[in-house]
Amino acid sequence: MSTMTATPTNKTMRAFLTLWIGQALSLLGSQLVQFALIWYLTSTTGSATILAVASLVGLLPQVILGPFIGPLIDRWNRKRIMLAADFVVALATAVLALLFWTGTVEVWQILALLFVRALGGAFHYPAFSASTVLMVPEQHLTRIQGLNQALMGGLNIIGAPLGALLLEIMPMQGILAIDIVTAMIAIGVLIFIKVPQPAKRESAETGVASTYKEDLVAGLRYVQRWRGLLYLIGLAVLLNFLLTPAFALLPLLVTDHFNGSALQLGLLESTFGVGVLIGGIGLGVWGGFKRRIVTSLIGLILLGSGVVALGMAPATLFVMALGAALLVGLAQVMTNGPIMALFQAVIAPDMQGRVMTLTVSMTTAMTPIGLMVAGPVSDLLNVRIWFVGAGTACILVAVIAFFIPALMQIESNHVAEQTAMVAQPTTMTQSHEYEQSAAQIGAEL
Repeated sequence: MSTMTATPTNKTMRAFLTLWIGQALSLLGSQLVQFALIWYLTSTTGSATILAVASLVGLLPQVILGPFIGPLIDRWNRKRIMLAADFVVALATAVLALLFWTGTVEVWQILALLFVRALGGAFHYPAFSASTVLMVPEQHLTRIQGLNQALMGGLNIIGAPLGALLLEIMPMQGILAIDIVTAMIAIGVLIFIKVPQPAKRESAETGVASTYKEDLVAGLRYVQRWRGLLYLIGLAVLLNFLLTPAFALLPLLVTDHFNGSALQLGLLESTFGVGVLIGGIGLGVWGGFKRRIVTSLIGLILLGSGVVALGMAPATLFVMALGAALLVGLAQVMTNGPIMALFQAVIAPDMQGRVMTLTVSMTTAMTPIGLMVAGPVSDLLNVRIWFVGAGTACILVAVIAFFIPALMQIESNHVAEQTAMVAQPTTMTQSHEYEQSAAQIGAEL
């Protein structure tokens, strides 16, 4: 039998906050590099195709490899995964800095670095997220997610202008060097932090450590059998399908409806970032309602209302759009923060990597699908139609969710659900079970 996983304490909480600060510095460096490289591709190639490919290489590792990375996160040492991911990305960045310094850099090399960064993130993010639940007491998980949201809001506010400023005063290799330094700081902090490991499950057949294939199938079955968790993942997938295109279409809303320019677009995005920052700090202090799902669903109603208000704002009332953007930023934190904390609280520690990567893969896949639907709809009708329709759909989904017992009771019955699943072992050696489980999950969603 495996040993029990240690319960998070105030000591591990302090260790996590130290780790979080190191990772926050690394994220700042990454944000600066991302902006600088995208701007370099824009200014030197002027090609929409190149920019589209740059976005695509950033999505592929999470969409395609995510479900297969998850079992590795749960099998391997998570601290070593984070160290390896940070080191590989830093090494690739150093190579690219050398190419810029020697003046021999080419577009394909930049795209390769963006792919390596995305691949590193596909390993690092779920390993960090899965470790959080083992280091942070459950009652503080929502507050930590609030801090995460505030960090992202702050980076959205300062990342672009700081990146633009640095491009004016230093060469590209200098900005890449900043990212390397911040990555080394994150690695240095992580080396001295103890990251707990979850207890590992044994194979139902042999009573010994399970194989990679068994872990892969077990993750799919874990989600398929737990209806409340399945609904929660479905909710996240649907929201990504509805709302990601809305943010992508924001420039068209500014130019076609408000007859605005880059200034108006910048004001909207900055106001949204301020909303995220304020909402993140507020959630970090408040912690949300006792039932996290209630906080998320109320936040979703407010989020939908803000998106509807953006679409319905008169062309002569841009200030209404700014108010709506502020509400959307605040509500996004209120929706996403508790959902992430909910995932961390109810999913078994040794299943965190598999479920997180599966969720990220499915939600990220909705980005191109949503854009392929929203683009033609907006061209055929009006860009405002998508905002109003998507926002209304969010409100309706949130209201309906309040009447789904399996979803509303997910926090109170998750122990019983997992006990029942453990009590019903299944054989995992047949090769066709992976496809069956995947098909069943798709049918449920």
